[in-house]
Amino acid sequence: MVCQNKGHRAISIGQTCMSGSGGRKPPLVAEKRYVPSKPAAEPAPKSSRRKPPPRKPTRRRGPIGWVVGLFHWILRVLWGTFWRGAVVSALILAGAVFYVASTLPPVSALVDGRARGSVTMLDNGGQVFAWRGEQFGGMITTDTVSVNLRNAVVATEDKRFYQHFGLSPRGIASAVRINLREGRGPLSGNGGSTITQQTAKLLCLGVPYDQATWKTESDYEADCRKTTLWRKVKEAVYALAMEVKYSKDEILTVYLNRAYLGAGTRGFEAAAQRYFGKSAAEVTPAEAAMLAGLLKAPTTYAPTNNLQRSRDRANVVLGLMEEQGYLSASAATDARAHPAELSAAAQAQAGGYFADWVMDSGPDFFTRTTTEDVIIRTTLDPRIQKAAEDALQFIFDTKVREGSEAQAAIVVMSADGAVRAMVGGRQTQAAGAFNRATQASRQTGSLFKPFVYAAALDLGMSPNDIIDDSPLTINIPGSGPWTPQNYDREFKGQITLTQALAESRNIPAVRLSEKVGRDVVRAVASGFGIQSDLAAGPALALGASESTLLEMTGAYAGILNGGSSVTPYGLVDLRLQGDDQPIMGTGGGIGERVIQETAARELTWMMNKVVENGTGHSAQIDGWQLAGKTGTTSAARDAWFIGFSGDYVAGVWMGYDNNTPLTGVTGGGLPAQIWHETMVRVLAGMTPTPLPMQGPQGSTFNGATFDSTEVPVVPGTDVIDGTQPGADGVIEGILRAILSGN
Repeated sequence: MVCQNKGHRAISIGQTCMSGSGGRKPPLVAEKRYVPSKPAAEPAPKSSRRKPPPRKPTRRRGPIGWVVGLFHWILRVLWGTFWRGAVVSALILAGAVFYVASTLPPVSALVDGRARGSVTMLDNGGQVFAWRGEQFGGMITTDTVSVNLRNAVVATEDKRFYQHFGLSPRGIASAVRINLREGRGPLSGNGGSTITQQTAKLLCLGVPYDQATWKTESDYEADCRKTTLWRKVKEAVYALAMEVKYSKDEILTVYLNRAYLGAGTRGFEAAAQRYFGKSAAEVTPAEAAMLAGLLKAPTTYAPTNNLQRSRDRANVVLGLMEEQGYLSASAATDARAHPAELSAAAQAQAGGYFADWVMDSGPDFFTRTTTEDVIIRTTLDPRIQKAAEDALQFIFDTKVREGSEAQAAIVVMSADGAVRAMVGGRQTQAAGAFNRATQASRQTGSLFKPFVYAAALDLGMSPNDIIDDSPLTINIPGSGPWTPQNYDREFKGQITLTQALAESRNIPAVRLSEKVGRDVVRAVASGFGIQSDLAAGPALALGASESTLLEMTGAYAGILNGGSSVTPYGLVDLRLQGDDQPIMGTGGGIGERVIQETAARELTWMMNKVVENGTGHSAQIDGWQLAGKTGTTSAARDAWFIGFSGDYVAGVWMGYDNNTPLTGVTGGGLPAQIWHETMVRVLAGMTPTPLPMQGPQGSTFNGATFDSTEVPVVPGTDVIDGTQPGADGVIEGILRAILSGN
């Protein structure tokens, strides 16, 4: 490397150059290319100790400071406890929910929770006319039910049903606020329950009905409806469990099948059938709204109780459906303009007394306590039932003073005992009420007299035989003398049996009964179906014994059918729902012969004169042959008329439930008029049927001559020697026993 002269810069710093003088190395100096800046001051050396931050000025703690501090400490403790408790509670709740969910059965096992079954009754045309017990029309689902009905239920009961998780905090808060504002407890009144919660309540939170715990299902359901804080907690758990176990549609399916909807219906299928006579799959928007409206108060809003009130409630539901988009404005308007109508059967509410009687006449395990759904076919004729109801209403509206508490009952039956109509009181649409046709045992009065004459005719006497209508006194051992009187307090002397019956004269009836024998008269009456205890004394002939209207009408049916006993019946056959073959049939009908057919026809002829010329003339109907008998008891406490055409027997009773005497009423008055109005309606449009009657050859009555159309009966005046005993009647054996001294 070459060294440059002095004054020249060094090419290489690492190169050493020697000077010529003395050989000392010159110092290496870097070329000063830049002007040096002022050197920065060196930082002060850092201290090893950190300076403490400036301290805030302290204030002395007073009592307020201690309180505030304590409050803050309590809040910290509470918060710590709360969130820990919330976590634990959430875990417990989740465990409870999933446990309950694991115990829930399939949906199909929940839709019908009834402990008892139902009875559906069909009239003689096969149409439903009455229901008893709790009806369940069969399982429906959200897929099979009408979309109108599904939407109506959701819109009315829980519009956020498909959004919430089973509970609605907003709904609960709103319900509590309403309850408190109206002065109730927070849990009383509005519940804010979702459909899921309501379903949980309907299921009684999974607790089954146990007869050992609850005496009745009503007690069981009342316990399920109790509202307590603890029960609300359990209800919430059960509802959440249902949301875990089932889909929304499955929960709604259970609800649609379990809800009570009035008139003994469980579920919307039964209600649709009960009120509209159609399936829940076929209901219109107006009908769906009416059914959904029942959920609020089933009995109050039941259309069979008050149709207008039910329609008003339905209009509210239609408004909710329109508001929530389930119905267009035009569809809602149309539904309001054409409200739901009841079916003919629901509107008529006919045969309540008849249905109750059928329930009593069948075995309890198939009627009142049945656990099955039973179908009973009956003898009821709805046309005749309406005729009887209308007739009774007409007479009380036009002939009875306003405010009267008098009652009346009607029974109409065929000659074989098949009951076609039954009215047990003035409240014609009652169900479960006191039935005066079957439950009221009353003195029969002169209504009993035909059995006295039946006994005499069967023993060979003739309608033309003479009986003495003159004062009579009979000494009764232990009671002393007894002197019967005629109703008019007059005596006719020697008259025919026909006249005596037509004018309902008492003394001839007593004389005839004593001559024939009370035992024979009792045997005839019992044979015709009068089961009540019959009087032992001579007053037997005057109807001192008690009986029911049904029993007496059945006895008169035996006269119409030619002299055979009759057991009134209303049940034709009984089968379980879904079965084709009945498991039991009728328990009534025509039984054994009581008197000869000839005697029965003669008695019918005599009773025809009661209507044509006697006390029953108010019952006459132009163009028809009719027979009957009036009856009025002591002090006019009871008034009767029972009569028949060639097709039907009808009986009428009138009186007070408390035995107050009737004023100005006899059997030939209002009862005969009720009978007339009933039979005019029953026989309307029918071809007149001749009565099965025959009179004695050349017999006379009040100056008229009647010719027999049948083989004449030879008159017999001495009944004790049995000139013409009833060859195939029950009297023959009794008479022989009397004659033989047995």
